[in-house]
Amino acid sequence: MTRILHVLDHSLPLHSGYTFRTRAILKSQQAAGMEVRGITGQRHAADGPASEQADGLTFHRTPGEADGPVGVREWREISALAKAIERVCTEWRPDILHAHSPALCGHAALKASKALNIPLVYEIRAFWEDAAVGNGTGSEGSLKYRMTRALENRVIAGADAVFTICEGLRNDLIERGFNGGKIGVSPNGVDLALFGDPPARDDALAEGLGLNEPPVIGFIGSFYDYEGLDDLIAAMPALQNKQPGTQLLLVGGGPCDDALRVQAAASPAARAIHFTGRVPHSEVERYYSLIDVLAYPRKRSRLTDLVTPLKPLEAMAQRRIVAASDVGGHRELIADGVSGVLMPADNPQGIATALSDLIDNRGDWPTMKERARDHVEANHDWAQNIYRYQSVYHHLLARAPNGDLTAAA
Repeated sequence: MTRILHVLDHSLPLHSGYTFRTRAILKSQQAAGMEVRGITGQRHAADGPASEQADGLTFHRTPGEADGPVGVREWREISALAKAIERVCTEWRPDILHAHSPALCGHAALKASKALNIPLVYEIRAFWEDAAVGNGTGSEGSLKYRMTRALENRVIAGADAVFTICEGLRNDLIERGFNGGKIGVSPNGVDLALFGDPPARDDALAEGLGLNEPPVIGFIGSFYDYEGLDDLIAAMPALQNKQPGTQLLLVGGGPCDDALRVQAAASPAARAIHFTGRVPHSEVERYYSLIDVLAYPRKRSRLTDLVTPLKPLEAMAQRRIVAASDVGGHRELIADGVSGVLMPADNPQGIATALSDLIDNRGDWPTMKERARDHVEANHDWAQNIYRYQSVYHHLLARAPNGDLTAAA
């Protein structure tokens, strides 16, 4: 039985898009007969034992907390995680190391891979230097930006195989000069076993929020600038002129929360814009039940053009109507007018028009919902997607001489 040790930034019991993707991968691999464990670096910011169980999965932790100036701190993190990986490998003896971005995890796994002669698969979920720009913690072209990219390039060059979550990331690596035959795609996916029929509308919650009349446009997630929620709020007056009574429900929080609330309060459509704040993960389904159209108005940037998000896929798996901006990451997931609707990015008036047209064509919604679900089932179901990994694992363990993974991936 193949044993896979996944090297991670953080994991369950923390909740994030990162941990949910990890959970889906590991649970699907378990169901396919593989033995899996995870190990996290020092950025796993949760108290707990050195080894713990979460949702039937085993996760090992790296002790300590790195300190020092930028550059020094990161090398200390890498060193600590590499030593922790080697300790787990000595005890558990995995067949494959499967590291997931950021490059700190990849570099630590690369050190352990070389020391122990264990094949390394490195998976890139986003370029973290671009993610830092997107969430406001970094700037493009800065020293830290360039250092992060250089470290990632080093990991990609040293890994035995590389996966990205979408074609945009893969194409960017090929443009950098990396061999495309070494780079496979494992797209964002969902565990369809978790998504049955959508829950019935929670009328009591709707009444408490003042959402008594449809249609309701909604967003559930983190409030980062790149999500474009300011454009969605700016679109509301024009949308209400076209579709009187339309409401906007914003569920979540984040760095832009205060600014968005100020913007909404000053809007002519202020009475139709509702904020809930962050809600417990166990309550999210109740809020989904109130939303007629899930809107994802991401702004155009390197991050959003290259990376496919998870939230639209989860909505499509639940047979919900999705409207998303026409950035590259969304275009990989949604066929305009077929499985959802694409709206102009960075264009409030265009967003209002697209949403109004969608509401006018409500008769097409049942077919669109089924097409969206069918698309997810055919292309983004983890029960099938994990075999992309498995074929590459077998290839590496067989030590094929040419190293070309295109056919396997």
